[in-house]
Amino acid sequence: MDSQSMIGFVLKVIVLSAGLAIAIKYGGPLLQIPTSTTTALVGVWFPVLLMLAILGWRWQQQKDRSKE
Repeated sequence: MDSQSMIGFVLKVIVLSAGLAIAIKYGGPLLQIPTSTTTALVGVWFPVLLMLAILGWRWQQQKDRSKE
C-alpha cells in the first residue's frame, strides 16, 4: 500500500469516526433507550462480539484459501 492510498484510508476513517461521534452526540438523546445495566452491557459487548465474528470469518476464509 503506497503512502497516497494510506493517507486516503486514514482520512476516510477520521471522517467516518467524526460523523459517528456527531450522530451519537446529537442523535443519541433523541432515542428513548432506557438506562439499565442490560443496555450498558449490550452497548459494550455488541461491537466486541461483532468484530470477533467478522475477524473470525475472515480468518476462516484465509485458512480455507491456504489449503488450496
